[in-house]
Amino acid sequence: MLTPGLPILPPGVERHPVPGGGSRAVAVWRGDEIMVLDREGMQPVEMVFFGPDKRSDAGRLGAKGYGRPEGIIATLNNGSRSGAKVLKSLDAAGFDIGRGDAIRALGEGSRPGDMARFTAEQDGLLIVAAPGGEMGPEGEGLATELTLYIRRADPKLVKMTGQSHDPLADPLLDATIMPGEAKPYEVRKGQYIQILDVQGRECSDFQAFSMRALDKGLEREIDPTTTRALMGNLYPTPGIFSKYWSSDQEPLVEIVQDTCGRHDTFGLACTARYYEDLGYPGHVNCSDNMNAELGAYGIRPRGGWAAINFFFNTMLDDANAIGMDDPWSRPGDFVLLRALTDLVCVSTACPCDVDPANGWNPTEIQLRTYKETESFQRSIGYRKSTEADVEETKKTAFHECFARHTRDFIEYNGYWLANTMTNHGAIAEYWACRDKVAVMDLSPLRKYEVTGPDAEELMQLCVTRNMKKLSVGQVVYTAMCYEHGGMIDDGTVYRLGETNFRWIGGNDTSGLWLREQAERHGLNAWVRNSTDQLHNIAVQGRHSRDILSKIFWTPPQQPTIDELPWFRLTIARLGDLSGPSVVISRTGYSGELGYEIFCHPKHAVEIFDKVWEAGAPYGITPLGLAALDMLRIEGGLIFAGSEFDDTTDPFEAGIGFTVPLKSMEDDFIGRVAVERRKASPHRKLVGFEVQGGVVPVPGDCVRVGKAQVGEITSAMKSPILGKVIALGRVAPEYAEPGTVIEIGQLDGLQKRLRATVSAFPHFDPTKSRVKGEYASEMA
Repeated sequence: MLTPGLPILPPGVERHPVPGGGSRAVAVWRGDEIMVLDREGMQPVEMVFFGPDKRSDAGRLGAKGYGRPEGIIATLNNGSRSGAKVLKSLDAAGFDIGRGDAIRALGEGSRPGDMARFTAEQDGLLIVAAPGGEMGPEGEGLATELTLYIRRADPKLVKMTGQSHDPLADPLLDATIMPGEAKPYEVRKGQYIQILDVQGRECSDFQAFSMRALDKGLEREIDPTTTRALMGNLYPTPGIFSKYWSSDQEPLVEIVQDTCGRHDTFGLACTARYYEDLGYPGHVNCSDNMNAELGAYGIRPRGGWAAINFFFNTMLDDANAIGMDDPWSRPGDFVLLRALTDLVCVSTACPCDVDPANGWNPTEIQLRTYKETESFQRSIGYRKSTEADVEETKKTAFHECFARHTRDFIEYNGYWLANTMTNHGAIAEYWACRDKVAVMDLSPLRKYEVTGPDAEELMQLCVTRNMKKLSVGQVVYTAMCYEHGGMIDDGTVYRLGETNFRWIGGNDTSGLWLREQAERHGLNAWVRNSTDQLHNIAVQGRHSRDILSKIFWTPPQQPTIDELPWFRLTIARLGDLSGPSVVISRTGYSGELGYEIFCHPKHAVEIFDKVWEAGAPYGITPLGLAALDMLRIEGGLIFAGSEFDDTTDPFEAGIGFTVPLKSMEDDFIGRVAVERRKASPHRKLVGFEVQGGVVPVPGDCVRVGKAQVGEITSAMKSPILGKVIALGRVAPEYAEPGTVIEIGQLDGLQKRLRATVSAFPHFDPTKSRVKGEYASEMA
């Protein structure tokens, strides 16, 4: 089997990610080989090595010294979390970074995958940084991630150097639970519990009892049924719906961080009966282990414990049968909980070795608790790819600006984004955009800087539009496909210069694909992730031009806001020539006249406040994801995972206009397959007008008689049209406007919604509003 989710390093080798603009401190021993990998290219590395005598000498790594490590010092003091951890390590060891002897490598001209190598000539502490300044909106000064590998001269030292995963803070309790063991522990209100899967794919049963109830002789523990009913989810997740409840509906713990996201709340902890029924009498099991440990607290034994089984991968099928498979958890995945009252808890490491519950190989669980005074932000684990390191859910640079208007934030592609606004709601936000003007946070869009002599050739190869016709300052909407014609992503390409492009898409897969193709085809181009260095808001609605033209200054060689045509960009500054620099494009996702403003995160609040101040006379309103979804469905704008995926080609997704097969002679990846699929289509994206007030659900089947001929991809009740509309894919035979179909619910046969195929966009099909051509009366 291939298991890319469980990367295996050679014996004696450690891996330590170093974030762009961040740092890492690692203990090394004499003879250790140190390797620093440039993941994306052109990223300089700066290192300092301190010996036990507290002196720093680059020669101890066999390298040339450059004196004071200015790059490391700037990185440690930039306010990053990694910098704070390294400063703490230096302070504890008594090392003076100001007297360090800098080692520099990689940087200018380095390619993705280039590696610098050193050997430690004595024991010591190594600090590695990926320095970089503030990236400007045009892409200069970008810092990207490095990976530090250490091959230990003595492999037995691996576990001594933190190869077991670092704690989140100084722990109160730090215990290893081996397979077939259970650990009871007490936790006070406000304290944190971390349950960590050390090697990956290992389940851990968890149960918590209200200590106050136990003092009264009552057993009140987490009740999965109550929790599912109150949360509306099979299991809670960080955010608003995050709590586990007792049968008395008392909240006991809440989920603060979860890097795995898939756990069990359906059944029991493993029991003696389960193994007996399989023919394994006497097999050690979690329920008996929990009974043995909880007896000290006067808790009665049970034949099977209802428990939250973290990392256990169970699921319900269409017939409500419970199935299971290997866990989704990777090495180091964890769940962080916060106690909402004083608790008696128990955690296990499941011993099951007779089915996929633990990937057939039970391993250890690490249990840690932390003080209530620690501060941990809410986070859902995100990975750019299967093999990538897990990342915490981030707040965009505009987060606090929108937090003034709401507490309803949901996770979207690794970021917290506002869903609806307090005292507004999705309908009011929608109408603000249609009638006046609205501002929304689109910072999670993935940005990748594509630069180098072969940048145009790379983009021509990887997207469906003709990059040779794209002028500097122009923006184009396009698709990106695999060889079989299925879409990787849709997005926009910004041309910032002759050899400078910016790809803006919905996911990291597209950026990683660009980098992979540059390497595969030997192109002299770099693809570097700038998402965290370039955050953006969209100002959408009929008054957007008037607002932005009041507050942004453009140099003479750039178009003003008033002059900016559709799908063009300008380089501007807030206020005057000394204000923060931004890139403004006349683009959006609302079907209205609108603009996107891209800036460095440190300028985000200042820019938002100026936009808000200038927009106040026009009734500017903050807009969340729920309202944005309504706007884009009406406007016929597609969304990944709804209207397209990697089985859908651009014509099936309704954006065939992005594939100029007749006028573009150059090949692009997937062209042959797309031409073949266009000639013999199996599905076509269409609109629907649905009778009545019931809104279909994405995935509902589209039927003619008993035959399924398609499915719904998106649906809503349109406020401006006053009827239910939908988008969906159907067989070409039923794609003509006016065709009568039925939308199946329940099992697709017992309940039907009558509908008619229609053209889309349902609203403003001529795009007159996005061009700024508003009628005097509402449509």
